[in-house]
Amino acid sequence: MTRQLFEKRQQPHGTFANILLIFLSILLALIVGAGLIAMAGVGPIEAYRALFYGAFGRVYGLVDTLVKGTPLLLAGLGLAIAFKASVWNVGAEGQIYMGALAAVWVGLNVSGVPTWIHLPLALLAGAIGGGLWALIPGLLKAYLKVNEVIVSLMLNYIAILFVSWLVHGPMEEPGGFMPQTPRVAKTAQLPLLFPPTRLHAGVLVALGATLLVYFMLFHTSLGYRIRAVGANPKAARFGGIEVERSIVLVMFLSGTLAGLAGANEVLGIHYRLLDGISPGYGFTAMVVALLGKLHPLGVVAASYLFASLTVGADMMQKIVHVPIALSRVIQGLVVLCVLGTDILLMYDFVPLRRSRQEPAGESVGEET
Repeated sequence: MTRQLFEKRQQPHGTFANILLIFLSILLALIVGAGLIAMAGVGPIEAYRALFYGAFGRVYGLVDTLVKGTPLLLAGLGLAIAFKASVWNVGAEGQIYMGALAAVWVGLNVSGVPTWIHLPLALLAGAIGGGLWALIPGLLKAYLKVNEVIVSLMLNYIAILFVSWLVHGPMEEPGGFMPQTPRVAKTAQLPLLFPPTRLHAGVLVALGATLLVYFMLFHTSLGYRIRAVGANPKAARFGGIEVERSIVLVMFLSGTLAGLAGANEVLGIHYRLLDGISPGYGFTAMVVALLGKLHPLGVVAASYLFASLTVGADMMQKIVHVPIALSRVIQGLVVLCVLGTDILLMYDFVPLRRSRQEPAGESVGEET
């Protein structure tokens, strides 16, 4: 007979304790990262000062942090919805591409309408484009029990290569020097908030989406059904919830937010469709959603944290010559520390002396 030294917690930690532990986990990751920076022959304090300055210490750095965090926030919100329902959508990258394609198509082919019609129409097209692309693995999972991870993952490459073919061929700008489409109409472009910076109205769209997702998840019957399906599909079905329909709806909602992220990129930054329009936002968004503990407010913090690390890494490389790959290692350390702490929070340590004194059959986790 063996006894475990850990037992699963019956009561979760409070909100304040969770936030405190997340900050401590990030601090631990930065301390470990400082050791790696020192091994590279650079002073950690100078390196982190450069990182902070690059992300927040100047106007253009702060703007870049907000701009790069916006697609992560939108895609991360979509994945948080899917993961809440235990639907593992790993196809956000492809959904971003299809959303960008749909938004650009509307931006190029709809004319003669004012901005207040054209711009929302282009954003809506992007959202629907991503949602329809996500419906493929959603329908296959719900009604044919096909693994959504495999299908959504493979659809990423199909979407990326399809867009690449379009910008090299049918949609390529005539006389252009790069594989790209012509610019979308001015009426379909997201307005700049503070010219001449790149900060555009897509940031406000993302924050508005955050509020809507929060309200939907925690204050509507749809949000209750999503959380119920994620917690226990059998119990949800017994309670009268149509699990298959919920899975399809969740995948569509997840895809619409990823598609909206793609629309924001092409309507707010590039104003056209490019080859490689996303530098892996959809994959990073999975980490952002998990790091934010699938909560909309947590996803906001995680998305801009990752964006600040990315933007600050460029300045860290320029000023103190820290390899940019090392910043990716620091990002990975942040994820490992936070998620590792999250796992540890699920259990309580049981002193060995206590476990020896407990009568057989009363200790949680006892095995025979």
